[in-house]
Amino acid sequence: MSQKNETLSLFLAVVITIGLIFGGLWFFMERWAQLSGTVAKPSETGNTGNPINQFVNRCNVPNLPEGTFNYGGSTTWAPIRKDVDSKLQSLCPRFILRYTQPPLGQAGSGTGIRMLIDNQLAFSQSSRSVKAEENTEAKQKEFSLKEIPVAIDGIAIAVNLNLNIPGLTVAQLKDIYTGKITNWQQVGGPNLPITVYSRSKEAGGTVEFFVENVLNKENFGANVSYIGTTTEAVRKVAASPGGIYYASAPEVVPQCTIKSLPLGRTSGQFVPAYQEPFVPVSECPNKRNQLNTQAFRSGDYAITRNLFVIVKQNGQTDQEAGVAYANWLLTPQGQELIEKAGFVRIK
Repeated sequence: MSQKNETLSLFLAVVITIGLIFGGLWFFMERWAQLSGTVAKPSETGNTGNPINQFVNRCNVPNLPEGTFNYGGSTTWAPIRKDVDSKLQSLCPRFILRYTQPPLGQAGSGTGIRMLIDNQLAFSQSSRSVKAEENTEAKQKEFSLKEIPVAIDGIAIAVNLNLNIPGLTVAQLKDIYTGKITNWQQVGGPNLPITVYSRSKEAGGTVEFFVENVLNKENFGANVSYIGTTTEAVRKVAASPGGIYYASAPEVVPQCTIKSLPLGRTSGQFVPAYQEPFVPVSECPNKRNQLNTQAFRSGDYAITRNLFVIVKQNGQTDQEAGVAYANWLLTPQGQELIEKAGFVRIK
């Protein structure tokens, strides 16, 4: 009997010992799993490491060099510099863009290209094509200029809100700015003198484009009053019953104090720069007129142009920076941001 008790006691001791061993193993395995899970979580959410490295890892722009690059040019590009370039800077903090004003004169496409030729910029932004003489001058310095189109813009015609006229043809617009038409009555409007506003020829690419493509390189008429900025011109037109002005469509179409006038290549076939129906001033600024992007992209609107990145082809870092910047603007992300900035995507 004593032997049986000893055997039973030994058996129970073995069972209890095995239970304790497995219980201990289970406890330590669970604890290890919890600890492992806690340590792994930061890497799953991407919160580990240096914050700068996180941004660099998000910078998936091919062939984008590191460093600080001077750029500048067209005032039309201002919304892109503000809303699009800032996004690129946040994604790629080692690619630093520094907007550079011209040492003399006003900022614009022409001065930007001039600064590019003079090696003051890595690349420039332009609202017009490179002129033949500009490329000739660049080649004298042993490089060439390449223009890369990245967006579409339209030229909108601003008039006073109370002007009652269905639209203008491009030919009529030309005659107004060359001084041949001086009263709105001559183009189907009221008996009202036309007050004509423009920035000067030296102001930038928009004026140069207008002179070349609308005026067919004719000079402005003596009736034209010159102003410094589009902001000033919008105030003038809002206060002048017969006022007229032209500018990049995003600078005109959403305005509450003036309206953009439909344009046509022939009389009676006018296409607005805004999406119809027209948003009346009573609903602005809570609701604003939007660009007629479809008409800009299709070419149905009479005056459109491309926006260009101008690249210095010299086989150096400046060229790499300009090409990589332009290529990023042409990505789906870049094109979407350009559209949000008020322009029309080219792709």
